[in-house]
Amino acid sequence: MRRSKICLTTNHDNHPAMTRADLIGRLAQLHTQLQAKDAELAVKVILDALSNTLSKGGRVEIRGFGSFTLNYRPPRQGHNPKTGAKVKVPAKYVPHFKAGKELRERVNEGD
Repeated sequence: MRRSKICLTTNHDNHPAMTRADLIGRLAQLHTQLQAKDAELAVKVILDALSNTLSKGGRVEIRGFGSFTLNYRPPRQGHNPKTGAKVKVPAKYVPHFKAGKELRERVNEGD
């Protein structure tokens, strides 16, 4: 069972983080010809395409925004923090985002 995640985190300037629902609402607001359900479908399709490409080992690049890739983490020996027992942590791939030049410049304009 999947539950919607309510995001209560804030960034360093106490601005609330943008959630999926916020993104859908903003898209519907900017493009009045879209109904909320159309905006929701658009966001779902884009995020599904990103997830599917990454799950197949691919790379996603959005010019002016950034790129999503996978980083390999080799197996390692970990510790259970509660008991101190040694635990084998298996190898895994983790998503990685690298901001593009335009995004970095826009973010730094606010400084």
